[in-house]
Amino acid sequence: MEKLNGKRILITGASGGIGSNTAKLLVSGGATLFLTGRRMDALTALADALQVPSERVFAADLSDQDAVSALAGRVMETMGGLDILVHAAGIGIIKPMDQLTLEDFTRTLNANLISTFLLMKAFLPGMKQAGKGLVINIPGVLGKVPMAGAAAYSASKYGLTGMMQSIREELKRTEIRITNIFMGGVDSPFWDEIPLKVQREKMIRAEEAARAVWFLCQQPASGVVSEMVLQPFNHQAI
Repeated sequence: MEKLNGKRILITGASGGIGSNTAKLLVSGGATLFLTGRRMDALTALADALQVPSERVFAADLSDQDAVSALAGRVMETMGGLDILVHAAGIGIIKPMDQLTLEDFTRTLNANLISTFLLMKAFLPGMKQAGKGLVINIPGVLGKVPMAGAAAYSASKYGLTGMMQSIREELKRTEIRITNIFMGGVDSPFWDEIPLKVQREKMIRAEEAARAVWFLCQQPASGVVSEMVLQPFNHQAI
């Protein structure tokens, strides 16, 4: 396995359950972190706990092109480049089709798909110049198998999956690796605003999900884990 010591890693969604727990594991492995997310207060608290300097903390709306450009500039200024991008940001809007609005749909696409496109545009050129890199996306299991009420969410995650598979084909003659981890049912703040009856005590714990990301950050240079599926046996309420 590749060592994490000295690896320059950007975590998006670092203020969320998976992102914050991943940050803790990566710091313990000696990685140099840059943290971004929507909530500066949560990012600052995490950075203080992990002793990440303030210049490597940046609050941003990743669906905004100018914000992503500013983020990329700050990463380059403070770290000189990026070895690994862990994209753990995203939102979930779960509603039946007759309640789903155009605003819901476009907001979901912007947060989950357009943001990924902008991150790839911002950080892939540097990885190409360096000749190597690793991108880990978390489409969620609904990017592989849909469910009722998830038309917007599944559309965004299926789109993310297809986009990254296409990008992988473009990069197949390089040493830039793309990994998608399809997680289902992680007990994190993601579920706080979703009016769906689930059994959160049966979900994967956020720290266990983070351990999977931590493992994927250490893929051997000779190979790549193209995708991983991690989900609980069942968390839907009966």
